Amino acid sequence: MILVNGRVHTMAGANYERGYVEIAGGKITGVGDMRELQQKEGDQLLDVTGCWVLPGLIDAHCHVGISEEKWGQAGEDCNELTTPVTPQIRGMDGVNPMDPAFHDAIGAGITSLMTGPGSSNVVGGQSVFMKTRGRCVDEMIVKAPAAMKVAFGENPKVNYGDKDQMPCTRMGIAGMLRQELFCARQYQRKKEQGLLESEDFRYESWLPVLQGDIPLKAHVHRADDILTAIRLGKEFQLDMTLDHCTEGHLVAEEIAASGYPVIVGPDLTARSKIEIKNMSFKTAGILAEKGVTTAIMTDHPVSLIQYLPLCAGLSVKHGLKMEEGLKAITANAARICGVQDRVGTLEPGKDADIAVFTGNPMEVFTRTRYTMINGEIVYREGDS
Repeated sequence: MILVNGRVHTMAGANYERGYVEIAGGKITGVGDMRELQQKEGDQLLDVTGCWVLPGLIDAHCHVGISEEKWGQAGEDCNELTTPVTPQIRGMDGVNPMDPAFHDAIGAGITSLMTGPGSSNVVGGQSVFMKTRGRCVDEMIVKAPAAMKVAFGENPKVNYGDKDQMPCTRMGIAGMLRQELFCARQYQRKKEQGLLESEDFRYESWLPVLQGDIPLKAHVHRADDILTAIRLGKEFQLDMTLDHCTEGHLVAEEIAASGYPVIVGPDLTARSKIEIKNMSFKTAGILAEKGVTTAIMTDHPVSLIQYLPLCAGLSVKHGLKMEEGLKAITANAARICGVQDRVGTLEPGKDADIAVFTGNPMEVFTRTRYTMINGEIVYREGDS
C-alpha cells in the first residue's frame, strides 16, 4: 500500500507538502515527495490529498487497560495497595485489551502507549509499552518491561501514612527507595560474582533498571520531589523519566542540567491535590525551551486518552513550539519510552503505525481519517 498526496510530517526532520508513504509487510519501506514515487504493478494507492500524515500518536504515560472505564473497582488494578514496595508486579498482567479506551485511542490516531501501575506505592512495579489494537496482550507488546514505576510525594504519604505504615513523610519515601535500590545493587553484584545461593524474584525485577535497559519512571509533581528524584537517580547512576513534572517550570534549569527527559501532564484536569496547585499548560514549553526532551501524557483515565492531541495543542497555545508539540506525542514520546527503533517517526524500517488527519491533530475540529497499525487500517473516519 502507498499513501499518496498527503502532507507528510515524518517527525524525523523532513516534511513533504505533497508526499507519499510506502508500506509492505507491516513496515514503512519508503517516504518522500510524490515527484520521486516510482509505482510498481500491483501497488495499492490510498489517496489522502490535503490530509496530514503523521506517525501514529503515542501516550507515554497512562493506565489504559489497568484502570478500566465502566467497571469500577472490579476493573481497577492500578495499585497493589497492600505493601509500599512491589517491584515484582508486571503491568502486562493487569491489562484488559477489552477496555473501551483502546478503541477511543485508535479513533484519535493513537497507535501505542505506555501503561502500567499507578503511583500509590513507593515502588509500583513494571510498565509495558504496547500497541492499541489487539485481543491478546502478549501480541500487542512492543517492550516489556519498559520501565519501573516509582513515586514521590503526596500519593505514597497518604496511602500508607493513613494506615500508620511507613512512609508517612517525604523522607520516608526517599529512604525506602534508597534502601530498596541499595539492596538491589548488592543483589546484582553478588549475582555477577556467582555468590548467590538462590535467586530472589523481587530483586531480579530490578536488574533491567540497574543494567540500564529500562528507566525508573518517577511520579513527581512538586519541585522538591523532582529534585529528590534527580538526586536519587544520580546517586545510583540510573536512567529515569520525570513523569507529571507539574512544577517543572519552577526548576527548569536543574532539570535540564540533569539530562533526564520529562513527560508532562495531565494538565486537562482539575487541581484535585495540593501538590498540583501550580499546574499549567506552560510547563512543557518552558522545559522544551531549556533543551529538555519533552513528551505529553493524558494519565488516562485522569484525562481521557482521546484528548492527547488536544493536550499537546493547549501546550502549544501556552508557549510550546508547534513542531515540539507534535514531537511531544510522536518522536519524543518514542525516544523517552525507549522504542524509537520501532515507532515515533515515518522512516523506512519502522513499524507502519500511521495516523491520517483532516488537518493539524492538535486543533479541536480536526478529524481522524485513518489509523494504521502494523500496516493495517484499523480505523476509518465514520467507524463507531
